[in-house]
Amino acid sequence: MESQIGKSFNIDDEEISRISFNSEGLVPAIVQEESSGKVLMMAWMNEESLRETLSTGRTWFWSRSRQEYWCKGETSGDRQFVQKAFYDCDFDTLLFSVIQEGKGACHTGEFTCFFTPFGSSAN
Repeated sequence: MESQIGKSFNIDDEEISRISFNSEGLVPAIVQEESSGKVLMMAWMNEESLRETLSTGRTWFWSRSRQEYWCKGETSGDRQFVQKAFYDCDFDTLLFSVIQEGKGACHTGEFTCFFTPFGSSAN
C-alpha cells in the first residue's frame, strides 16, 4: 500500500494562543474522514500535540489515562493523515479532516468510535 502524506500547516503562535484550552490544558479534537465527512473519533490535545499535528500532518493526542503523547496509528498501523485543520467559533474545539489508513480509527476494530446508538444494548 502506498503511504499517504498528511499536510503540514504554518504554526502561527498568535492563532494557537487563541485556543481555549481547559483547566487541564486540553482541548477536544474531533477527527473526521476527508472523503465521507464521517466522524471517526474525539480525543484530547494539548498545545504540544496540536503543534506536532500541525507540523507533521499526522494526528497526535494527549492520553489522559496514560499521561503521555500518542500518534494515531503508531502501534496499530491505522494512521491518520491530516488534510484540513479547523478551530470552532469559540476557539474551544478542534476539527481535523483526515485520510484514514488501515482498518479505521477505533481501538475496538470498528471504523469509527461512534458505532453504538442510544437504545441499543451496548455491552
